[in-house]
Amino acid sequence: MSNETSLAYRITSDGHRVRGDWAHVPIADVGAGELLIRTSYSSVNFKDALAATGAGKVVRTFPLIGGIDVVGVVAKSTDGRFQEGDEVVVTGFALGEEHDGGYSQWVRVPADWAVPLPDGMTAWESMALGTAGITAALAIHRIEHNGLLPDEGPVAVTGASGGTGSLAVSMLAGRGYDVAAVTGKEDAHDYLRRLGAGQIVERPTAPGTGRPLESARWAGAVDAVGGDLLTWLIRTTERHGSIATFGNVGGHELSTSVLPFILRGINLLGVNTGYFSDQLRRQLWQRMNSDLRPRHLNEIARTIDFHELPDAFDEFLTGRMRGRVVVRVNGRT
Repeated sequence: MSNETSLAYRITSDGHRVRGDWAHVPIADVGAGELLIRTSYSSVNFKDALAATGAGKVVRTFPLIGGIDVVGVVAKSTDGRFQEGDEVVVTGFALGEEHDGGYSQWVRVPADWAVPLPDGMTAWESMALGTAGITAALAIHRIEHNGLLPDEGPVAVTGASGGTGSLAVSMLAGRGYDVAAVTGKEDAHDYLRRLGAGQIVERPTAPGTGRPLESARWAGAVDAVGGDLLTWLIRTTERHGSIATFGNVGGHELSTSVLPFILRGINLLGVNTGYFSDQLRRQLWQRMNSDLRPRHLNEIARTIDFHELPDAFDEFLTGRMRGRVVVRVNGRT
């Protein structure tokens, strides 16, 4: 196998321009770690599109194989926790940012990064979830851990038609929450209602302007956008409400006052799925196979072939993407 190659989508830079293209990479040079995995599926996330096109400063070392998610079968292991034939999922840990990622027929990673594919979950389902799913699950875990219960009022989800937003809507609805899906896309209304949204909220036209406190509307929120829309959520969340935030597509800056925090006691909770405890990571994968299992994965996610990656990147960067995209690398239909 040392002389064989892996077809991969590799990101390079000449110092001026970042670009992605297909390459046959020696398997011996694909990543580093105790596990060699034959990839079944990967997925496409907004971060993947930014990385592959250079539209965002995501990749920190070149050349690098893209793809921040991967599921596959262990072909070789030098770690006693995993055996040849085990199906494993890998997300986070700067995969596809600092370490060769899932856009490759073969992937090599440290054993500490791998999570066994939950019993009863298919490889395709794991990538329909992927980083987006683990992010939505961790956000819900955080607001629930902070005391939010389904009977306390509506929970807003921003960026609701995107991958993480769609999964959050379906997960929350499945848990019995009254979901208020915030979107600027009129053609997504019926889709979001099918996922379980109890109400559709038009995205504010000027969310960054207004009084420090506005009428309280939400018991909590899952924010996939950031920027001014997060500012608006902070102003409109009820007393002791919790907002879990992880998005920055709406901007990196946050302009707010202390009043929502000291007069309403709201909680702003950060969500980082790159690095957190292995115990919680495994717990959340199990929850995504039980009480947080989305009921609408087949509607949320679609499958593309490996060679269609560039088209999916373009859909993300032009705002045409809805839901999740699973990439068939060596997987079966």
